[in-house]
Amino acid sequence: MNLNNLTPAAGSVKSSKRIGRGPGSGKGGTSTRGHKGAKSRSGYSRKIGFEGGQMPLQRRLPKFGFKNMNRIEYKPINLATLQELADKLSIDTINVDTLVNAGFLSKNNKVKILGNGELKSKLLVEAHAFSNSAKAAIEALGGEAKTL
Repeated sequence: MNLNNLTPAAGSVKSSKRIGRGPGSGKGGTSTRGHKGAKSRSGYSRKIGFEGGQMPLQRRLPKFGFKNMNRIEYKPINLATLQELADKLSIDTINVDTLVNAGFLSKNNKVKILGNGELKSKLLVEAHAFSNSAKAAIEALGGEAKTL
């Protein structure tokens, strides 16, 4: 090792040019920002989707469709799932709390019972909505479909 090989540790030395400290510094005047325009001004920040004044993509594309802001989204549960749950837990009443504890939905979900699968036992089912076939299948065995 010689004195001519020594270098300072990485990051310990700042750059010698201080920007915007007069013309004698070599980086005065416009302070490396160029002349005029939005980027030369203080407080400039480019908007998301800005394309240099060209019409942005999200405004060029056509809008279509309809989003119903009052739509209620249900978590679907089939009759076959209810029968499995009733057999596993040996219960005759299935409500939202039972389904939440079994891990089929979270406590904020609304549930709709659908008629896919076969129901073998008489059940009292409490849910937010029922399909016509599910309601008929539950009541055909003497059970009750109770809407919340």
